Amino acid sequence: MTQAATERVADWREALNPPIYLVSILPGLGVWWLARGDVQFTLGLLLATLAVVLVQHAINLYNDAADWRLGADTEKHDSWVRVHDQRPSVAVVHGTVALLVGGLLGIVVLWLQDQLWLMAVALPMVGLGYLYNAGEKPLSYTHLGEWVTGLCYGPGVFGCLWLVAGRPADASWVAGSLAFAALAVALLLSHQPPQIETDRRAGKYSFAVRYGVRATRLTARVLFTVFVVAMLAGAASRDDSVVWWLHVAVAAVLMAYVASVGINPKTILLSASAFVLSGLAAMHLGTI
Repeated sequence: MTQAATERVADWREALNPPIYLVSILPGLGVWWLARGDVQFTLGLLLATLAVVLVQHAINLYNDAADWRLGADTEKHDSWVRVHDQRPSVAVVHGTVALLVGGLLGIVVLWLQDQLWLMAVALPMVGLGYLYNAGEKPLSYTHLGEWVTGLCYGPGVFGCLWLVAGRPADASWVAGSLAFAALAVALLLSHQPPQIETDRRAGKYSFAVRYGVRATRLTARVLFTVFVVAMLAGAASRDDSVVWWLHVAVAAVLMAYVASVGINPKTILLSASAFVLSGLAAMHLGTI
């Protein structure tokens, strides 16, 4: 492989940033945990989670294109626009292809499982995701940005995946939806402090621009705590006491870790992943 090709692959890998897709994968794993593996459509859940990842990929591309066009994040080295030779239009085409593939995959899953009625919930959420970055004043540039993120990843992603898995809209559905809404917004806020000045110059009214670094980091920490507590509440009705207290112990360790290390995207994703995976492992131990 030539040096130019090697650099090109490195640019794509940097822009892709695989760990960021955990925010779409974790809700699928969260469904499995809170349902204690009692999933009616396992393959449907897996494919629907993949569809969510593709939609997130599309939104990431649209976001980079919108920020580049409006003057925010132009110094961002891992922007998809840089990968596409500083042509935001090409990034938009790339995002549209990912959106179409993800959308079609989701529709196929719903059709095969006779759940097309769920499109009445899923399509508005996808539409909000598109409007998050579309137009001269995307929703991400307004005070609605954080609310849209929470709505899309809470009731939108977790809520729909829970129903795709064949689970009823019960207390665990509510708890999981709240948990992943909080996690998504915490992750969004953790990205904002280093970008305050460029966001302000571009007219982007992010939470950090409106309230400052300290309030943003504190709110992200509170939201991470909401994520943990909501997941514990969702598990409480289905796990026996020993397993549930294992969840509590892990949660205490992770919240102490977040408090000591500080709020940033890596810390939040690592801690959330460890919590969900430990929950799945404890759930499995409880069935032995």
